[in-house]
Amino acid sequence: MSLTADLSGQRILITGASSEGFGAHFARLLARCGAHVVVAARRIDALDALVAEIAADSGSASAVRMDVADLASVRDALAGAGAIDTCINNAGVAVTKRALDQTEADYDFVMDTNLKGAWQVATEAARVMRDAGGGNIINIASITGYQPAGGNAPYVMSKAGVLHMTRQLAMELARFNIRVNALAPGYFLTDINRAQLAGEAGEPLRKRIAMRRYGELCDLDGPLLLLASDASRFMTGSVITVDGGHLVQPL
Repeated sequence: MSLTADLSGQRILITGASSEGFGAHFARLLARCGAHVVVAARRIDALDALVAEIAADSGSASAVRMDVADLASVRDALAGAGAIDTCINNAGVAVTKRALDQTEADYDFVMDTNLKGAWQVATEAARVMRDAGGGNIINIASITGYQPAGGNAPYVMSKAGVLHMTRQLAMELARFNIRVNALAPGYFLTDINRAQLAGEAGEPLRKRIAMRRYGELCDLDGPLLLLASDASRFMTGSVITVDGGHLVQPL
């Protein structure tokens, strides 16, 4: 399945694009739809490789180094990114341990990236968009923002914060012609977790998904293109859940 939209002329910033997960997939998809993608992360070498791949596929891309947990880095990256129509707030990390084994350093690492970092990127991008006459912010949340998940307390807490941040910023930024929405993915197969989730250890989790399968990255294409395009021009403060029915399973 190959979905598309006409995003010609758009410049789209994507954070957390250096690893083979959502960010890099979004960059390839949006570039194929005609957007110029600005990929951002701490590992500039990985970003440069992604930019070269997109260029080889006749796409348009550039890279900026950004540590979302460092406000100065966020500001420098946005200054170097040029005009931005849409910001996809995707950077995220997790530390998988039981709550009583999580350290202060674990908590700070996750919250500084997933919540503080998302806040800094969203608000700094919004300042740029306000001065330009408007824009579009897409936060990448998670279904764990709605319900607990074993061994991931700081991550779950951070994503719950991202969900409410989305609604709060949507309310405050609408007057500046800035839309703020979110995607809340369920469990998706990526290069990092494929072996674990698709193996025997992942079977109990897979069976708790109504559709009895994990998401593939392409399952996010339609929802992302909806939010990135004018098709969602009257949507703000919305969260689109993409989880195969995980949240609607009965207790």
